[in-house]
Amino acid sequence: MSTSDPLAGTPAARRPEPRRSLLVCAVIGAAVMAAVDEIVFHQLLHWHHFYDRSTSGVALVSDGLLHTAELLALVAGFFLYADLRRRRALAPGHAWSGAFLGAGAFQVFDGIVDHKVLRVHQVRYGVDVTPYDWAWNLAGLALLVIGGVLLSRARRAGGRRPS
Repeated sequence: MSTSDPLAGTPAARRPEPRRSLLVCAVIGAAVMAAVDEIVFHQLLHWHHFYDRSTSGVALVSDGLLHTAELLALVAGFFLYADLRRRRALAPGHAWSGAFLGAGAFQVFDGIVDHKVLRVHQVRYGVDVTPYDWAWNLAGLALLVIGGVLLSRARRAGGRRPS
């Protein structure tokens, strides 16, 4: 086996890749949060669709497109995750922080940009949305804080920023 072979077991082949671990798991985290949103709020509770400003047919198509994007992100993310694991390059602390940061970023983006700026949908209709908006955005903020704390710990443990 050559030393450039990633499966050769050389020290270089086992070097963690913190930045890639963070980014790959951020994609997975955002996709998981999109799946939770789509399954729970769109399908089970029927509170909203991805795009509610048109006909119910358009709303269902928009949900299908969101579901397609979420599944593609999950599949791509897990392929990239498997590659990190195969090459023994996964940095677990950075990976966990990425998952929480991705989930929180999706939640906050959805709550602020989709709900308030673009107004493509609200959390729920027929009620005062204020408590729902607060809960939605605070949940996203909590995920971001957890991800930030985990990233700080991972950086301290690794002695440097992701490269």
